[in-house]
Amino acid sequence: MTFFTIGDFKKITVLLLLSATVFLSVLDIFIVNVALPSIQKGLRATDGDLQLVVAAYLMAYAALMIFASKLGDRLGRKKILLVGLVGFGITSLLCGLVETPFQLNIVRALQGACGALMVPQGLALLQQLFPEEKERSWALGIYGSIAGIASVLGQLLGGLLPAWSPNVSLFGDVVGWRLIFLINVPITILVTFLTILYIPKVDKLKSGRFDYVGLFLLTIFLLFLIYPLIRGREMGWPLWSIMMLGLSFPIWKLLKVQQRKVKDKGFDPLMNFDLFKNITFKFGVVLSLFYFIAQDSYFLITGFFLQNGLGVSFVNVGVLFVFQGLGYVIGSFLSARLIKFNKDRIISLGLIIMIFSLIGHMFAFGSGKIGLQHFMLLALYGFGCGSVLPSLLTMSLKNIGSKHAGSASGIYSTVQQTAIALGVALVGGLFFYMLQGRISSGAFLEAYRAASFMNIIFLTIVLGILQWFPKNQL
Repeated sequence: MTFFTIGDFKKITVLLLLSATVFLSVLDIFIVNVALPSIQKGLRATDGDLQLVVAAYLMAYAALMIFASKLGDRLGRKKILLVGLVGFGITSLLCGLVETPFQLNIVRALQGACGALMVPQGLALLQQLFPEEKERSWALGIYGSIAGIASVLGQLLGGLLPAWSPNVSLFGDVVGWRLIFLINVPITILVTFLTILYIPKVDKLKSGRFDYVGLFLLTIFLLFLIYPLIRGREMGWPLWSIMMLGLSFPIWKLLKVQQRKVKDKGFDPLMNFDLFKNITFKFGVVLSLFYFIAQDSYFLITGFFLQNGLGVSFVNVGVLFVFQGLGYVIGSFLSARLIKFNKDRIISLGLIIMIFSLIGHMFAFGSGKIGLQHFMLLALYGFGCGSVLPSLLTMSLKNIGSKHAGSASGIYSTVQQTAIALGVALVGGLFFYMLQGRISSGAFLEAYRAASFMNIIFLTIVLGILQWFPKNQL
């Protein structure tokens, strides 16, 4: 029995509301990446502060993703979805009102936590409310398309909004960079109101205790791994940063032991490490770790380099990144149709395109003059990303049974967000280290080439692992 018939207005409304959760989350990642230079000027933030604007959101999102999904199972998905939406709106408002970098980073972490609360509920409700295969495929296609639209729109607005400072009668001039957060407020108000009206309640799936210890250990692991990589470099690697990094590895080991004990006692662990016995899933996660370090750190260093190093305007940078987004959409569309024929070749080809595109970036962006070749390079990079990402996800999860699909998806998403945060710390850290406070275009170009070369190394590692991986497992 279907929830509604395809074409029904209420069904489309429900689908758009559930898709709004991923729209807001993706929009907020991409819109910030492009607007970082204007945030730095507005708040007089350090380079490390900028890295944390991105990483704090991602760390909280990664740490809570699996837990939030289980929370929805036990307390009701609509209820947790509404909590996430309201929290996302409030934290977005606070992000737009902060006065210091420290305040922004704290609120960004809270915003990431709220994103983690709402996104899993939207995806799970979509699968519950569209139970038939034809309907679900249709709904997931729309859901994925809206996520793609959010990435393109986020990059465009990240360039346009900082260049605009509207006059609001109650508050006077509103500095443009604040709009990248404030724009979420009316959207969340509308979506929250419509969610109350149109999203039905569904039965709770589980009851029982939460794995709070696992959540605590995962959060501490991410904090101890990523925070010192960002702050330690900026502060000359003080003892506390080295100690935190050193402790992150035994904390990870402790988390694995604790999760196995929870499972042995018959309870539901936060992360089911037995899934790593599946060779395809294990290698898919490893590939994704190295891949996402490179893919998204690209936006941080490229946006900063173009605006602060070459003096390209906010608007032109936003338009440039739109071409990257369009390339991604085209690559995703084509790879989705070719993946069943040559999965490993599609991924390999996408990686090679990304690598050669980055080499082109390193030499083409030598001045502030933007021409056709620059738009083509960004579109080419996006095309490569779009060719790799859907294929990589499909390969990682293809041999996972329906019983463990939720746990596997949660682990994969956590690794993905953690890898992006690591990319911000490692690749972004190298970029800012190479600058060493220098502001000449030559210094920026040197730093950009070094960071891009590091991304090429990570992509080459993914390509190498893929070639070594047994083809009959793909």
